[in-house]
Amino acid sequence: MTTNQKPITNFIEKYFLHFNAAALVDAAKGYEDQLKKGSKMLVSLAGAMSTAELGKIFAEFIRKDKVQIISCTGANLEEDVMNLVAHSHYKRVPNYRDLTPQDEWDLLEKGLNRVTDTCIPEEEAFRRIQEHIVKIWKDAEAKGERYLPHEYMYKLLLSGVLEQYYEIDLKDSWMYAAAEKNLPIICPGWEDSTMGNIFASYVMKGELKASTMKSGIEYMTFLADWYTDNSKDGIGFFQIGGGIAGDFPICVVPMLYQDMERTDTPFWSYFCQISDSTTSYGSYSGAVPNEKITWGKLDINTPKFIIESDATIVAPLIFAYLLEM
Repeated sequence: MTTNQKPITNFIEKYFLHFNAAALVDAAKGYEDQLKKGSKMLVSLAGAMSTAELGKIFAEFIRKDKVQIISCTGANLEEDVMNLVAHSHYKRVPNYRDLTPQDEWDLLEKGLNRVTDTCIPEEEAFRRIQEHIVKIWKDAEAKGERYLPHEYMYKLLLSGVLEQYYEIDLKDSWMYAAAEKNLPIICPGWEDSTMGNIFASYVMKGELKASTMKSGIEYMTFLADWYTDNSKDGIGFFQIGGGIAGDFPICVVPMLYQDMERTDTPFWSYFCQISDSTTSYGSYSGAVPNEKITWGKLDINTPKFIIESDATIVAPLIFAYLLEM
């Protein structure tokens, strides 16, 4: 692209000059440098980024090979698919700060589960998926097969059984874009998601075995093998939010180095976090990147960035900048 074909790049480089705005530009350029030198990149998604419709730009980010592996919560894994099949039934609540307990109860009785200013419609979203995913789980178990949570979701999407429900343009689903590429996904703590709860209910009813779903330990070993095979030219870490989606995968480096005693394991080659957490509260999610040096995750010379801002604003801008490369 020529300079005049890069409106996002031109805008942020002209006006984002200080504080968190400048950190955004620095982080985007650092990410760009990683890709140009051949490094692979991990993006972690915490919070309700799928319900925030990050897929509108993240799907294209995936298609353009700007990310090679994703770590996300179970909620982000399923909520992108829920948005795909039930978007018209979502309800926006712009006055959510003013809701009373009775207002919240009324939403519950209507089957509307609220995420800040957006309500996910239980019947249209959860139940439309449940019927089909349960069949995939049971079919796998009948064949003596076991898969990771995201692999079951890929099977669901690629089978075409959900096409009858599509309510958004398929190109805006980041999960479908990832499924098409069979992109590696790490989904730690999947059990606390809606689909995880549903799976657990079938185990309790005796209709499924817990072992049909591969575990978090198996996710860690899956990631360890992937990291070992792909880290020759570096792997960067771009963290949206905090929590387990970031905490889990970043630990693979000290695990390989210290516990497996593979002392030739390279550190993460880039680190950026979009954070709204507070360091002084003792939170790991809010810790400055240098703290990760003491845990054997980042090197002294690893490029490190932290943008203390709203991920729903920052992430699309950075992704748009990188898509203009």
